Amino acid sequence: MQEAEAQSPYDMAVVRGFALSALVWGTVGMLVGLLAAIQLAWPEWNVGPYLHFGRIRPVHTNAVIFGFTLGVVFAGSYYGIQRLCRVRMFSDTLSRINLWGWNAIIVAAAVSLLSGYSTSKEYAELEWPIDLALAVVWIVYAVNVFGTIARRRERALYAAIWFWIATVLTIAMLHVVNSAAWPVSWMKSYSAYAGIYDANIQWWYGHNAVGFLLTTPILGLMYYFLPRQAGRPIFSHRLSILHFWSLIFIYIWAGPHHLIYSPLPDWAQTFGAAFSIMLIFPSWGGMLNGLLTLRGAWHKVRTDPILKMFAVGLTFYGMSTFEGPMMALRTVNSLSHFTNWTIGHVHSGALGWVGLTCFGTLYYMIPRLWHTELYSRRLADVHFWLATLGIVLYITPMWVSGVTQGLMWRAANPDGSLTYTFIETVAAIQVYDAIRVSGGVLYLTGMFVMLYNVWRTVAQGTSEVPEPSRTPPDAELSAVAGGQ
Repeated sequence: MQEAEAQSPYDMAVVRGFALSALVWGTVGMLVGLLAAIQLAWPEWNVGPYLHFGRIRPVHTNAVIFGFTLGVVFAGSYYGIQRLCRVRMFSDTLSRINLWGWNAIIVAAAVSLLSGYSTSKEYAELEWPIDLALAVVWIVYAVNVFGTIARRRERALYAAIWFWIATVLTIAMLHVVNSAAWPVSWMKSYSAYAGIYDANIQWWYGHNAVGFLLTTPILGLMYYFLPRQAGRPIFSHRLSILHFWSLIFIYIWAGPHHLIYSPLPDWAQTFGAAFSIMLIFPSWGGMLNGLLTLRGAWHKVRTDPILKMFAVGLTFYGMSTFEGPMMALRTVNSLSHFTNWTIGHVHSGALGWVGLTCFGTLYYMIPRLWHTELYSRRLADVHFWLATLGIVLYITPMWVSGVTQGLMWRAANPDGSLTYTFIETVAAIQVYDAIRVSGGVLYLTGMFVMLYNVWRTVAQGTSEVPEPSRTPPDAELSAVAGGQ
């Protein structure tokens, strides 16, 4: 195998490793997420001390965000950067450190969180030793990416690479700043910030973790793999440049909208809300650039499950990037905040935009990584429909129950007392929590269908034959760029 890899112009071993590990962590994370949803609908499913909601919820988010999503991002970026730069990755050794180090961190995260070690900061729950390891492995990835770009043989940098560069740089800054802490013992630390300052830093990080883990790198996947699968260049390269620069400038300032009606200064809350509204324009620019790339290729979408995933994923991107800014408005926020509406919003983006784009990316890469055809396009189509129906059954009851919660919480009697007790609101939304579970079951079932399809695809292929050059290296950039 090593001899075969040496004959290949590109390092595909690291791509195969991240693709398979992403599937494992995605399955684990979604299974844990389903358990958490069941616990919310039927609290008797909480089993202490290791399997109650408070411990498995961060395991779910860390597994699906850092294990699955970033696993696909690592695989997709390693796959795309080498071809767009027309050169092998800067260092095979750094690639292996990235692969094995990152997966070791995910294992450590799961074990530590289930054991009760947590900073209690959303999406940043890991304690300081794991945070340090994460920073080191991220630097390894950064050196490998920038080293490859520096020795590239293609002068132009295609849009996908710009989005991956933004991810590398911004996540490093967000992680270091938000994770600053004073260690007081092994696996215990206190934040370097306090009070509302800590909250502001946390949600500057939390919002931009969504922006630069679940948006920019996924856009990089879309900009590379959608044109390749459609067989058409991106609709407008100019629009991709405008989309990139406006998105990264605006996104970084919108974090304070998570702290509306908090002790954060009023001007900061308004500032965050204003930038959130502006986010609609670059977000929809990227959505339209992707969907318009399919002009002249919509007939393929009817029969191609990969293009279906990209097209519906982009649609959910447009929906969630409109809904998010609306929820940053004070009048809407006063009803939606702390309710299941927020959960529905997050998962319309996570399951729809991120999930479907990642699935489409893996379905594109895996047959090529093992030099074969996808075992069953019909099973991939079944996966698409299971996932889509699962998303609808998940987010729709969350929207309805969220509005129900908000209205019940604010209902007051003539004497000013609350009309409903908290437990009455919990009872009122139990049916919606149960419907959410059914959506989660469908989505997870689709994941198992994909696992079987991938297993059969890998089994019928081989990784030891050097990847054939399907596209002349000089034609790679023109195949995905072009446009206006």
